[in-house]
Amino acid sequence: AGTVAVMELAKHFATRGSNKRSMLFILFSAEEMGLSGAKHIAARLKKEEIDLYTMINFEMIGVPMKGKDYLAYLTGFEVSNMADKFNEYAGEKILGFLPQASQYKLFQRSDNYSFYQEFNVPAQTISTFDFTNYEYYHHVSDELQYMDMGHMVNLIEKVIPGIMGVTNSAVREIKMTAE
Repeated sequence: AGTVAVMELAKHFATRGSNKRSMLFILFSAEEMGLSGAKHIAARLKKEEIDLYTMINFEMIGVPMKGKDYLAYLTGFEVSNMADKFNEYAGEKILGFLPQASQYKLFQRSDNYSFYQEFNVPAQTISTFDFTNYEYYHHVSDELQYMDMGHMVNLIEKVIPGIMGVTNSAVREIKMTAE
């Protein structure tokens, strides 16, 4: 589901013209093998001395959360002001806090973390899997037929204004707080 989001967002932003900041759309492999793909590209980009402002990762967005006043949660919610700024740019509450994300250390367990470690910038994951809404997490039966396509389309469309705000703000407004 995260790959679909990245591909659709890349397609969208490729056709809309330029942004104030450059954007990279990257698909990672080997997350379950120690974040190997993300570690490799983060180290390579650091060596190339890119000026990374922030990194937004998409993972496990195939099913909606229930009973929340936001569409998705942001891992590492407390380490930056990304959710607040993102919601401000979007003009609505898209991203929220999920306590289980901290409890299960999801910030450290996804591809965003390699970028956080290399660059010490807000690098976080947008997700909707909340441990209650999908029984096939890390399961052999995790298949396309269990994804909610309408939810995915809605979420992808709803994050576009937030991403546009991140890429076009006059100054770097998204900042680290404390971990």
